Amino acid sequence: MNQKQEEIVRVEEVSFFYEDFPAVKDVNLSIYRGDFLAIIGPNGSGKTTLLKIIVGLLKPQKGRVYLFGQALEEFSDWHKVGYIQQKATHFDPIFPISVEEVIACSLRSSQKVGRRAKDQSKEKIEKILKLVGLEKEIKKPITKLSGGQQQRVLIARALATEPEILLLDEPTTGVDYMTQESFYDLLGQLNQEHQLTIVLVTHDYGIVNKHVNKVACLNQKLIYHGEHSEFCQSAVVQELLSGGHHLVSHRH
Repeated sequence: MNQKQEEIVRVEEVSFFYEDFPAVKDVNLSIYRGDFLAIIGPNGSGKTTLLKIIVGLLKPQKGRVYLFGQALEEFSDWHKVGYIQQKATHFDPIFPISVEEVIACSLRSSQKVGRRAKDQSKEKIEKILKLVGLEKEIKKPITKLSGGQQQRVLIARALATEPEILLLDEPTTGVDYMTQESFYDLLGQLNQEHQLTIVLVTHDYGIVNKHVNKVACLNQKLIYHGEHSEFCQSAVVQELLSGGHHLVSHRH
């Protein structure tokens, strides 16, 4: 690393308990601009809890979180942070909102009302949908799209506010292998070509590992955080595999 990287997220000594159960214990973690970080670990290891703490949905009983150098409780530039929660593609079939309307909703709160603003919004929506390969589906009800297409709409919605970091929680649950692979290729493109920092909680590590450059392995405590290449050779991998957790495959 020739130059000092910009730290976007810093987690300091964070612990979180559900009643008396420790979900996350004494976690320290830094995420830098340009990272594509996969957060992995066994079921119940605290991955989703940690992500919710980072985006402010849960408040830790111990420790602090900093976003873009500011303490989380003082942070207000939420347009810089995109978040896609678990099972976000479960849409109500009797509420036929269009692809265009889904993305427009995320723009309205940050734009002034007026004809010029509406024209600019439409141009922006078309540009974003082209980026995720859905420009031809702009008028379709989102419930008529496939699971993979719905995921791409959620990515587009998150990108509408031009975030600098995108956090995703198990985004490909319930979709087939080819759809997963295509989805992760899109994330890889956004990371490499558009310098979007990505944090991904996933069980699909064998598919996504060709794109990530950092790995955080969590089992309540952080048991590994570092370069992807070093993780593949680490004792942590052998421990996980010996415990029956099929997380790793080689890059292709």
